[in-house]
Amino acid sequence: MKKVARKARKTGALLLCTTILLLSACSGGGSSNQAASGEPYDENSKANISWLNILHTASPPTDTILNKIEEKTNADIQFSWIPDASKEERINTSLASDSLADIVTLTLLDNSSVRNSLKSGLFWDVEPYLNDYPNLAKISEDTRRSASISGTLYGVPFQKDLARNGITIRKDWLDKLGLETPHTTAELMEVARAFTEDDPDGNGKDDTTGFVDRSDLIYGAFKTLSSYFGTPNIWEVDADGKMTPEFMTQGYVDTMDYMKELYQKGYINQDFAVTAKTDQQQKFAQGRAGIYVGAIFDSKNLLNMAKGIQDDMELVLVNDITSTGNEADRAIWAANNGIGGLLSFPRSEVKDEAELKRVLKFVNDLLDEDVYALMTYGIEGTHYTVDDQDAATITDTDLWQQEVQPFSASRPKESGFKIHDADPLKKESDKLIADNANYAVLNPAYSLESETYNTQGSELQKTITDATYKYILGELDRAGFDAAVESWKKSGGDAIIAEYEAAYKEVQS
Repeated sequence: MKKVARKARKTGALLLCTTILLLSACSGGGSSNQAASGEPYDENSKANISWLNILHTASPPTDTILNKIEEKTNADIQFSWIPDASKEERINTSLASDSLADIVTLTLLDNSSVRNSLKSGLFWDVEPYLNDYPNLAKISEDTRRSASISGTLYGVPFQKDLARNGITIRKDWLDKLGLETPHTTAELMEVARAFTEDDPDGNGKDDTTGFVDRSDLIYGAFKTLSSYFGTPNIWEVDADGKMTPEFMTQGYVDTMDYMKELYQKGYINQDFAVTAKTDQQQKFAQGRAGIYVGAIFDSKNLLNMAKGIQDDMELVLVNDITSTGNEADRAIWAANNGIGGLLSFPRSEVKDEAELKRVLKFVNDLLDEDVYALMTYGIEGTHYTVDDQDAATITDTDLWQQEVQPFSASRPKESGFKIHDADPLKKESDKLIADNANYAVLNPAYSLESETYNTQGSELQKTITDATYKYILGELDRAGFDAAVESWKKSGGDAIIAEYEAAYKEVQS
């Protein structure tokens, strides 16, 4: 009877916290309950953990997987879910009002409110404790350094694959037109032309394009293509410590010229600048385009979306394109240097070192193989099957989406475990993503501090983003783009450069 009541209370809290998040902490006091009772805090005792987390699905999960995670981690977990679409506003409001929880998922590390809250001492510095836990101790020094702000690590990093992007191409269209898999930007342009002009689907209609893209210069096609032209990852630093933003390099201009040619010749969907990701993927799945640039693992989803629409679809994944044809020039940008954010612990909720250690043990337990399997695939025999090679196959997709998928974005680490996806495309994408790590280009300014960037960076970036789109769409010439860069510099960009250079020098000294 008590268990039923607890389940009902927990499910209700999920919805209640989402609704009243802006009005109250909804944290339940978490691990502070034991401290309040006056009992000594035992790291191995059952914990009450509140977690302010981001929801990437339409609705919160049921308790099915949550109950299993609680058993594995010896904890009662109270989630307060923030929809991904409103995370910036909600997190900023929660930080400002101190309406937090034992664990706060912070994914927007370049957000000024987030950075200022971290630097203000609101959250615990966890660096001194990580090596006390077997799973947390495995977090590399590079990862810890990239996730730090001004040399301090204010949470456990979400460990993401270093460089996940590449190109997914319709192999059946390549074969039909007698084309080879492209390995240079010129060859890719020719494939885009053929997919647009040579009727790759054989229906006699002019209804296909080469590329299908979306309104996103980072996670859409632009930034991945820019890697192929040698563009640095947001910032470049030379041997003398001079910092240069990516949009002031030749590679960035070459990328704009490449996309401008795609647009002018009709080799890309003409509405790409206003297309959402879901619409982009639907267009590909419906056979309206044959080149998709983005996360390589999207290929599995694209093929599944095409079932019943494009049943003959075959895909090939490409991660070795260069603009020169030289292997030595291979490069791919590393999203946030492989950091997906932080699991941070507010001092207002986690009151002392003993409580911090108990919460860190909980996060350490989330990195166990069996908990990872729960948060990724679900319950064996209910959501998935696994073979003797540790290859998992989802057997009930609808149930998995309802009960398991919402937890996947909460995994502190997304790869490196024995269990893996049995799907051939997912296995191939995992292989290419691992290969990408050998060519990943990091952002040297990711962990550096610039006060001007913190206060003006987002607004200033809009100037460059707008100018980039206008250049590609033919609404701005090179002189106009250069004028936008000059405006960025005069409005605060020069100060950002100077501050990053000073911060870089300090770190190197």
